[in-house]
Amino acid sequence: MTASSPASNNLPPVLQRLKDLIGPDLERTNAIILEQLDSQVALIPTLGGHIVSSGGKRLRPVLTLLSARMFGYRGNDDALLAAVVEFIHTATLLHDDVVDRSDTRRGRATANSVWGIKAPVLVGDFLFSRSFQILVAHGNLAVLRVIADACAVISEGEVMQLVATNHLSTTEEHYLEVVQCKTSTLFAAAARLGALLGGRSAVEEEALASYGLLLGNAYQVVDDTLDYSATNEVLGKTVGDDFQEGKITLPVIHAYRHGSEEERAFWVACLERREIPPDGLQRAIRLVRERGSLEYAMQRARAFVREAKERLTVLPDTPEREAMAMLADFSVERDY
Repeated sequence: MTASSPASNNLPPVLQRLKDLIGPDLERTNAIILEQLDSQVALIPTLGGHIVSSGGKRLRPVLTLLSARMFGYRGNDDALLAAVVEFIHTATLLHDDVVDRSDTRRGRATANSVWGIKAPVLVGDFLFSRSFQILVAHGNLAVLRVIADACAVISEGEVMQLVATNHLSTTEEHYLEVVQCKTSTLFAAAARLGALLGGRSAVEEEALASYGLLLGNAYQVVDDTLDYSATNEVLGKTVGDDFQEGKITLPVIHAYRHGSEEERAFWVACLERREIPPDGLQRAIRLVRERGSLEYAMQRARAFVREAKERLTVLPDTPEREAMAMLADFSVERDY
């Protein structure tokens, strides 16, 4: 399982638990990913493989595999759909890194920093297209609808985030709406797919989707918090990227709302006018700490986790359900 921290090869207990529980399923998923990346155009498997093999936690495909196994599914389609979920996630990362002009991800150079901006966009398009080829061949209209709807919402979320960038008038509610669209929707879809494969009730399907949505919310809020609190080595990307790009995330929204007039002027200069002084990032980090903004964001993330775990109570009491609860806790305990 490619789930280690950039700084260590020792798996946290929850990731070791997942490896023990669905390790062979993840291996099947990874094999399908490599197989479906194949193309006569050599740049596609080269560039696609660069990010697919770069050490991500595979959380979204993990949700598909766990939910399918929870309901007793023992076919091969769970790994196939998990691969589709990872392809879609990878495509969004390729596009994100181009839009954000990011140089590193998961401790490695981004595709756009190696191949320029055109190739990652086009390979991302290939991954979206290949995903739908797989789904059409699979032939389950309900599954196809879940993924198609998720892709539409994710695209809307990307545009919403772009519009909100550099605008400190962004509210916490709007920020969370962007998070839910851009990030959490794919978590929800991934969890829902396993229930569809298992032929479960609408109540159980909705419970899993809701769990995934709340887990995604928590995960993204923590990501945005780590951008002001982690280290480059542990995080696997450059700390302060969000600040440098003018992204309005929850720690910033809170610090701006509770800051003095001088502090608010600092945020406006840096994030709206893009006039960042040499010590701008260091001051931003100090302000989000002094205003309690990091802890506030983490409190929101923990609340999402509590609610996510509550959604699991209507599902069968299985090792897979236990792993999902552990995964929710891990999303707010991690430092990368």
